[in-house]
Amino acid sequence: MVTDKNCKLNFYHIGGSHIQADVYTHDIRTYLQTHWLDIPGERGLIFPFDLAHTNNPWNYEFKSKNHWNTYRSVNFNRPEGIDFGLLGAVVETPDSIVEITFKYDKTDVRPGFTRLRVYHNKGPFPYELNFGPDEILIVNKFRNESLGYTEAVFTDAVDTFNLQFTRLIAGPYNLQLNAFQLSNASPGISYTAIGINGAGLYTYLANKNFEEQLKESPPDFFAFSVGTNDANVPYGSFNPEVYKKNLENMMLKVLAANPDCAILLTVPNDAGYKKKYLNKNVARERDVIIELAKKYECPVWDFYGIMGELGSSRTWKATGLMRADLVHFTAPGYHFKADLFIDAFEKWLQQMEKRKYIN
Repeated sequence: MVTDKNCKLNFYHIGGSHIQADVYTHDIRTYLQTHWLDIPGERGLIFPFDLAHTNNPWNYEFKSKNHWNTYRSVNFNRPEGIDFGLLGAVVETPDSIVEITFKYDKTDVRPGFTRLRVYHNKGPFPYELNFGPDEILIVNKFRNESLGYTEAVFTDAVDTFNLQFTRLIAGPYNLQLNAFQLSNASPGISYTAIGINGAGLYTYLANKNFEEQLKESPPDFFAFSVGTNDANVPYGSFNPEVYKKNLENMMLKVLAANPDCAILLTVPNDAGYKKKYLNKNVARERDVIIELAKKYECPVWDFYGIMGELGSSRTWKATGLMRADLVHFTAPGYHFKADLFIDAFEKWLQQMEKRKYIN
């Protein structure tokens, strides 16, 4: 890809609140989309967390004057007809006319898109989509009722949209949105962050439409950073075998979408339990992760070890890199984490190059 500039790679990174915030993952995205010349890539899948009244990644912004109900995959009590996809959240409104705007915000990487796919209700979709002034740029619109999406194709790349949904039938009918995908024809890396506050492996395993949406844009690289919430229980309540089964099942979902996908397993950070107890479950997760990595021949980024292992979250807090909850990082902490990840990624690429020549 770097040499010939003739293809695209789909990168995914899954986790919980660390990923929803999209601070360190956006630093990684920025590196991947600016490190090599002339391969800008694309933004990939995003969710309108602004409309869901929860923390939205700071690098893009959604606005809407409509009232939205929010459902997240971590909340198992939800109305019938709410199914989750790859990103694990849904916003819903009963309004007959719905307006949504999108723009990049506080980021140096703003890849334009010539295709916008909107994941929405499955089945007959009684809405007309209009893009306001940009409607003149649209050369095609098509819908996939079985997978639940409408896609618009633009003549030229844009980096914002002003989208209006107009319902064509009388209500009641609720518009559901569970992802927007920003695509283009440029070579490079598409980097999608999948994160829901409070999510564990069990959360994503329950997402009904996870696999079918992943297969629409098959992964070439998939990083797992799930485990903080799985481990956030008393020592006697954590079952390593359950964690292993859940992680392996998630890996198999990814390999079903692309058997040649490169998988990276990352060990969760050291964290305090209830802000004051040492959490020894993370070390048990690391044992499981290393076991699965050997089985599937994939690399491990041992962030738990990099931090300093058990109790190191207190050291990081003392130096201003971690918040008082001993689970989440400060902004400087997340940026430092990204620097460490990028350094490890570059070393990994070098190792793969050396192995290729040795073989």
